[in-house]
Amino acid sequence: MTTILVTGGTGTLGRLVTERLRTDGHEVRVLSRHSRPYAVDLREGGAGLDEAVAGVRTVVHCASSPKGGDERAAENLIAAARRAGVEHLVYISIVGVDRVPFGYYRSKLAVEKLVQESGLGWTVLRATQFHDLLVQLFGALAKSPVLLLPAGVSDQPVEVAEVADRLAELASGGPAGRVADMGGPEVRTFESLARTYLKATGRRRAVLNTPLFGGTYRAFREGGHLAPEHAVGKGTFAEYLERRFGGGADR
Repeated sequence: MTTILVTGGTGTLGRLVTERLRTDGHEVRVLSRHSRPYAVDLREGGAGLDEAVAGVRTVVHCASSPKGGDERAAENLIAAARRAGVEHLVYISIVGVDRVPFGYYRSKLAVEKLVQESGLGWTVLRATQFHDLLVQLFGALAKSPVLLLPAGVSDQPVEVAEVADRLAELASGGPAGRVADMGGPEVRTFESLARTYLKATGRRRAVLNTPLFGGTYRAFREGGHLAPEHAVGKGTFAEYLERRFGGGADR
């Protein structure tokens, strides 16, 4: 089996990718800012990054932050991978990064371009939003007595473990370029998803759909972040909520 480096390997997705690869018999190195022996801030690079990629055949790049720095991190990772002779760089992106003019999406698209032009063998997988991200969003919005939602917007959440399985499968093979998008099994309105969340967590909130303005909202409303033609996921949002909150109390 091969030696594989997973960046962001302690995060929601990276942790599951690491577990799957190890189960499949690969030697896996986990790189994150606080995980030794490869505690590296990709935005800074340095000798620690060179040590992490030395002898690695494949890198699965899961590290990302909406707070910024993804492009700089990717540049440092790609430079180190070139020096180490890495054969395959696998990157997880988001459905709609080329259609929705949202700042974080633009950054992910820029990283895709860096990966494609890196000179390394590469694979890029785009996925829709994870179930837990919606829970975080609705949990924050539900702190108010009225849950305000962007009117006319739908989502297609996908089970993170299924995306991890797909990434592990891709990492075990050769460079495949831009592979088919991966979307959740259902496209549902934000209101429908929010009401399912409220019921699962036992919360009582008024729900108000509010029209917004601007190109980003228009792109979300038009479904630029959706992939209904690639609804390959199996686990639904309701099933995820049942596993997480089963008894109807927000734990």
